[in-house]
Amino acid sequence: METIRTPLRQSSSVNVSRGDEVGGAQWAELRFVTSEVDQADEAEEAGPGSDITTLMLAYHHGSRRAGVLLCMCGVTIFTTAFLLAYAVFSGHYCSQVGVQEEEQHGGLDKAPAESGAGLYLGQLRVMMRRLLQDEDIHNIVSRVSRASHPPGSSEGTLLASEVLHWFREMHMDHTWTESLYATLQFPHRSLRSSVWLLDSAGLVSEQIPLNPSDYCPYSATGTAMGGVVYANYGRQQDFYWLRSSGVSVVGSVVVIRVGGDVTFAEKVWMAERNRAGGVLIYPDPADLPQDPRRLGLNTHTAVSEHVHLGSGDPFTPGFPSFNHTQFPSIQSSGLPLIPVLPISATVAAKLLSQLTGLSCPPSWRVRLPYVRCVVGPDLSSARKVKMSVNNEMMPVLLNNIFSSLEGQVEPDQYIILGAQRDSLGPGAAKSGVGTAILLELARTFSAMVKNGFSPRRSLLFVSWDAGDFGNVGATEWLEGYLSMLHLKAVAYFSLDQAVMGDDILSAHSSPLLVDLLDAAIRQVEHPKHAGQTIYSQAEQNGGSWRILKPLYVNSGAYSFTAFAGVPAMELRFTEERAYPFVNTPLDSVARLQEVLGGRLGIAGRSLGELVGEMVLRLAHDHILPLRITSYAQTVLQFSAKLNKHSPELQSRGLSPQWVFSARGDYGRAAKALQSAIDHSDLYDPATLRSYNTRIMRVEYFFLSQYVSVVDTPFRHVIHGHGEHTLSALSEHLDRLTSDPERFDEKRFRRQLALFTWTLQGAANAMSAHVWNIHTTHTQA
Repeated sequence: METIRTPLRQSSSVNVSRGDEVGGAQWAELRFVTSEVDQADEAEEAGPGSDITTLMLAYHHGSRRAGVLLCMCGVTIFTTAFLLAYAVFSGHYCSQVGVQEEEQHGGLDKAPAESGAGLYLGQLRVMMRRLLQDEDIHNIVSRVSRASHPPGSSEGTLLASEVLHWFREMHMDHTWTESLYATLQFPHRSLRSSVWLLDSAGLVSEQIPLNPSDYCPYSATGTAMGGVVYANYGRQQDFYWLRSSGVSVVGSVVVIRVGGDVTFAEKVWMAERNRAGGVLIYPDPADLPQDPRRLGLNTHTAVSEHVHLGSGDPFTPGFPSFNHTQFPSIQSSGLPLIPVLPISATVAAKLLSQLTGLSCPPSWRVRLPYVRCVVGPDLSSARKVKMSVNNEMMPVLLNNIFSSLEGQVEPDQYIILGAQRDSLGPGAAKSGVGTAILLELARTFSAMVKNGFSPRRSLLFVSWDAGDFGNVGATEWLEGYLSMLHLKAVAYFSLDQAVMGDDILSAHSSPLLVDLLDAAIRQVEHPKHAGQTIYSQAEQNGGSWRILKPLYVNSGAYSFTAFAGVPAMELRFTEERAYPFVNTPLDSVARLQEVLGGRLGIAGRSLGELVGEMVLRLAHDHILPLRITSYAQTVLQFSAKLNKHSPELQSRGLSPQWVFSARGDYGRAAKALQSAIDHSDLYDPATLRSYNTRIMRVEYFFLSQYVSVVDTPFRHVIHGHGEHTLSALSEHLDRLTSDPERFDEKRFRRQLALFTWTLQGAANAMSAHVWNIHTTHTQA
């Protein structure tokens, strides 16, 4: 670990005033000497015969000089005292005015700033805007995306060294790297993956050409053979439509479109649950533009993405893959058991054009040439499809790079910013933009510290490795420090894929950060609409509420919240027309610049300023500005849904009263904590520390303590994945009316208990003291 410390240098207005005083004293002394010379000249002009006159002049001259000196001393003392008094009282008055102004803008808490904090939030905001640079962002994106740089490659290793060098040049308080080995999957060096068309006798009639570099990391290896079923986006409702329409996917090769707000891993998981034999995923022109003349993909380009339904090394689930760690190999339950390949629109058209069977719904219609939308599973002339996947696992040395600025009051509380560094392709939008904004924010905050900014809490900037394989570098770090992060990590901001346009802002976020985001978008100018804030532009286009979206599995922020219980957010600028080049070899800086009309630097700076605004608040405010009551509304909405099904539940001997009671306890505990904060003496450091600690743990309280971190790593009952989650409980509840025969009463009781006890535990934890908890146990 290399540690670089930079002493804080602060300019002082006292030096300037002292300089002025010195200059003034020199000027007064010069005038006094001049008057003495003039009087001596007058004595000489009286002549030697005027001794009495000369003597009297000398006497009067000495008396006058003594009087003048006495007067000057008196004036000097009075002036000095007056100036000191003026400075003290005017400074006190100005500080009061500054506090009032900051409070009006929501930038300062009730407690006063600590000695040495120096600058108000408004001044810090101006400083940050002045220091952020457009050109640096564009230059770094160009450097990062000059070639493919997957983990373990020579280009990836070189880039890691350069990022480390850039951090060191900033002279942060600490800069270091952490290395680990993780198991990644790559295409086999000699055996190629393939797709064939078979005739009615099962013999190969045609081999369909594929790009050997196109693959889905963590696909199962092996072959699948059968009919073909078109399953739209591969969502739960798509497979439900197929099943209800009498179309079986069992043993078939399922063709699925990219998109639909569903990750590749979720598509494959749904296909596997419905007993498909294999999966082919393609980009449809209806979702991703495919006209190269209008900034689209060409029809021979496939989109690649990992298919592990999880994050981190899938062979050490719940455990860190640090170099010294030796665990027996445990396979993640999120690894698929069926083969998966990405294919181009041209290959998809060749397969789907030969399907026969039931016509697909209107919303499923594709924009492939010569394709009549039917779902299969039969092909014309009794043909079948065979697919083969040949990938290999290998251990790869990963390097996460860290740099930090220490907080001056609560240095053990961290505000973390991170970005993926690697990419299987050039990755201008995938990893280049995030890395560039990360480095620019680090440089900016480092310069601010040198100019007088004293952050209350520590800032941690991280460049993650192996993001293209499911945020492996970030997740392994979380697994290694899981026991301490909920006590130290205030929030995490992911900068991955931050700029894929410059028009529409999306924020995939924990609800705890919603107030922070709302304040920030009111401060930052929209990158495309000069003179308007992001907030005002969003209000003109349907409302700023559209900006906030739930966290998703492939998000760089997801593991921080769903696995570690840290409030996290991932921000992104996009266009109405999707940026089609992510996860392809065409994701270059030239194409990204063309999509943005040459405004890459401007858009990157705007997003950097937006993140910087939120980081400033978290680093500056005495009480953490998190909305601790936000989850009460989420649970209330579910309670309303549960209440609608109350008659059906009671007819089965189930009562929702337990959930209602836990929801009420949580709502009251959250409001009580917020009220206590609002009416407390925030001048007391111990009180501040106590409240901030409780605020930081709110997200952590929603990690279920009743499921295994190894078997179910995403334990968060709101954002997680598994039987314990609110979404799984809600989905099962819907079966009471949509599919009563599939409603499993025993399973539902378990789901209800897992969710309710986690919610009750969160309510109890927020109450702080056991004597404030009044739990009533009733017979359901």
